[in-house]
Amino acid sequence: MSLQPITVEFDLGDGRKVEIETGRLARQADGAVTVRMGDCILLATVVAGKEPKEGQDFFPLIVDYRESFAAAGRIPGSFFKREGKLSDYEVLISRLIDRALRPLFPDDYFCDVQVLVTLVSSDAEVMPDALAGLAASAALAVSDIPIQELISEVRVARVDGQFIINPSRSQLAAADMDFIVGATEKNILMVEGESKECLEEDLVQAIQLAHEAIKIQIAAQQQLREKAGAKPKRDYPKPHRNEALKEKIAELAKDRISAIAHTNTTKQQRTEAFKQLQEEITQALGELPAEDQPLVGYYFHELQREIVRNMILDEGRRLDGRGLKDIRPLDMQVDVLPSTHGSAIFTRGETQSLTTVTLGTPEDELLIETAAISDYSKFILHYNFPPFSTGEVKMMRAPGRREIGHGNLALRSLKQMMPNGDYPYTVRVVSDILESNGSSSMATVCAGSLALMDAGVPLPKHVGGIAMGLISRPEDGKYAILTDILGDEDHLGDMDFKVAGTREGICGVQMDIKVDGLSMDVMREALEQARQARLFILDAMYQCIPQHREEPKPHAPRVVKMFIDREFIGAVIGPGGKIIQEIQRETGTTISIEEVGATGEVSIFSSDKHSLEKAVQWIKGIVAVPTVGETYEGEVKAVMPYGAFVEFLPGRQGLLHISEVSWKHLDSLEGVLKEGDKIKVKLTGADPKTGKFKLSRKALLPRPEGYHQPQVNAYNRPRGPRPHSRQSPSHPRHGRSNTAEQGE
Repeated sequence: MSLQPITVEFDLGDGRKVEIETGRLARQADGAVTVRMGDCILLATVVAGKEPKEGQDFFPLIVDYRESFAAAGRIPGSFFKREGKLSDYEVLISRLIDRALRPLFPDDYFCDVQVLVTLVSSDAEVMPDALAGLAASAALAVSDIPIQELISEVRVARVDGQFIINPSRSQLAAADMDFIVGATEKNILMVEGESKECLEEDLVQAIQLAHEAIKIQIAAQQQLREKAGAKPKRDYPKPHRNEALKEKIAELAKDRISAIAHTNTTKQQRTEAFKQLQEEITQALGELPAEDQPLVGYYFHELQREIVRNMILDEGRRLDGRGLKDIRPLDMQVDVLPSTHGSAIFTRGETQSLTTVTLGTPEDELLIETAAISDYSKFILHYNFPPFSTGEVKMMRAPGRREIGHGNLALRSLKQMMPNGDYPYTVRVVSDILESNGSSSMATVCAGSLALMDAGVPLPKHVGGIAMGLISRPEDGKYAILTDILGDEDHLGDMDFKVAGTREGICGVQMDIKVDGLSMDVMREALEQARQARLFILDAMYQCIPQHREEPKPHAPRVVKMFIDREFIGAVIGPGGKIIQEIQRETGTTISIEEVGATGEVSIFSSDKHSLEKAVQWIKGIVAVPTVGETYEGEVKAVMPYGAFVEFLPGRQGLLHISEVSWKHLDSLEGVLKEGDKIKVKLTGADPKTGKFKLSRKALLPRPEGYHQPQVNAYNRPRGPRPHSRQSPSHPRHGRSNTAEQGE
C-alpha cells in the first residue's frame, strides 16, 4: 500500500498558503485529509455506515472537533493529565462544521456518518476553527460517501476598516467584526459571529467577500479529488415509500390540517390537535402492512408542512394569527428576585427567560483553555433549557450542544457592551428558560441586558435580539420573511436567523439557510425587517429600565481599587501570602493584587462597608511611608520600664520613651499605658544608625501653664556612650550607675 501523499495548495490572496493532503494518514477511513496553514495542521476523517439501522427515520450525523494539547507542546492541566470530554470551545467548533455539512446529504440518507477533525499541530497565530470546515468537506470529497456538493468555511474579520480572510490571532484581537461563513459554490449555508455594532450592509459585504474565498477552496477540493482518483459515490438503501398511501392521507387530512392551522391556538393546543388528528387518520386507514405503518407519520407531517407554508405564502397568515411582521406581546420586569445581584424576566409570547446576574471577584474568573492559549474570562453566560419549558418529561443531564451554542450566541452579543478591563467584577449571567416557543436565545439576550442593568453593571446601551424566518416557493418565486418566528415556523422554514444588537448596530448573528439561490437582495430585506423588529423590542426594554443602576444592590459586593508602587506588592502579600490572608481573615474581605506595569492594582471586595474600610486602612498602612511630623493612631504592643513600643503603622513600630509620654515626670508607666491601648502619637524622627523610629505623645498634648523647659548646660547636657558602657546612645538621661542605666 503506497504512502505517497497527494497534495493541493492554494493561496488565500495575500501570500499565505493552505495545503490539503490525502493518502498518507488514516487510510482505513472512508476519507481522510490533513489541512495545513503555517504550523497549524488539522486531521479530518470521515466514516459512514453501509446501511441504516432498522427503523431509522432521521440522519444520524456525528461531528466532533478536538484539540490535542500535544499539538502545542503542552500537557493538559486536568487531574488525569489527558484530554477529556469536549470543551465548550470544541463543541462550538463542532457545531459550526455540523451546520454546514448537514445540508450536503440526501434527504433519504439515514446511514450513520461520523466526522472527526483533530488539531494535531498548533500555530500560535493561525485560528484552527476557520480551517475545520474545509478539512471536513475535503475528507468527504475524497470518499465515496454520497454527498451532493462540497462546502468550505472561512473567517472574515474587519481590521482598521479592511476585511481580511482568515486573519491571524493578533489581527483578530483588533477586529470590530468577526464572522465565520459556510457555503457551497453557489449558496450561503451558515453565518455566525459578532461585531461592535456593525451596519446591516457591512454584514452583507462581509458575507459576499467570504463567499468568493470559499469558491477558491471548493475548487481546490475538486482538484484534490481528481488527483486522488474520484471515487463513484456509493449506493445506499432507499427508505420505503408508498405514493398511494400518501395520496390517501392527503385526501383524509388536508382540509382538517388547514382548519387547525387557521384556528390561532396556542402551541400546546395546536400540538394536541394535530396529534389527535394523526391518530384518527391512522385509525381510518385501517390495518396497514408493517413497512407502511411508519409512513403515516412521515406523510402526515409532510402534508402539514406544505399546508402551513402555503397558508403563510398565499394568505400572509401565520399559525398564531399574526401578520408577517408582527411581534408577539412583550412583558418584562427587573429586580424580581430579592437575593440576587440582578434579575429580570423577559417574556415574548410563549417564550420566557428568567435571568440572574451575579457579581464576583477576580477569583471567580473562568479559565478558558485550548491547545494554543490559556486565558481567563471575567464575563460568563450560562443558558439552561429544562424540559418543562416545552411541556416535556426528560432526564436532566449536563448542558447539550444546543444549550452551549445558544448561550454562546447570547454571550457574544452582550459582550460587546460590557465594560472594559478596568471593571473589577467577574460577571456571571444565567438564563433559565421557563417557556419556549421560538428563539429562547434572543430572549436570553434581552433578559440578560435587563438583568445586567438591574445589577448596576455599567452597560452604555441595551442589547436586544429577534429571530427571523424565511419561507420560499421556487415554483413561482414567492417568499415571505417572518418576524419573531415560532418553533413550528423554525422547523418548516427555509432560513432562520437571529440578530442581536443595539439601536446603532449588530452585535451578534446566527444564520442557517436551507434553500438554494437566496439572493443578497432578499437577505438585505430580511436584515432590515430584523432591524425594525429589534428597535421595537429595544424601545420596550428602555421603558422597563432606561439605564444601569448607579451602584450595585446593597447585598452585592462593593469594591475599592487601590494603586500601590510595585515594590510594596510583596509587603502586602507577605511571606507565603501570610499578610494578605490575615487581612482577609480579620476583615472578611476578598483581595486580589495584579501587577500592571510599574504599579500594583489592589481590588478589595466586601458587601460590608465597615469591613471594606478596615481592609483599605490596613493596606494603606502597609504601603505608607512614615513621615516625620505626621500624627498616627497607634497601638501599644509592649510596655517596658523605659517606655512603650507602639505600632503606628501596620508592621511599623517605634519607641515612645517614658519622657515623651507626658509633660509630667513619670517614674514608670504603670497605670498610664498598657498593652492594647490605642493612642495618638507623633513621629519625631528616626535613629540615623539603627533606623528605629522615635515617637512622642507629649508633643500632641497642650503644654501646661508655667512649664519651663529644663536648661541644658555643661552638667546636664546629654553625652554619648562611654567606652564599654551598655547605655543606649539615644537615651536622653544619664544615670550615675550602670544599674540605673539598664533599668531605663
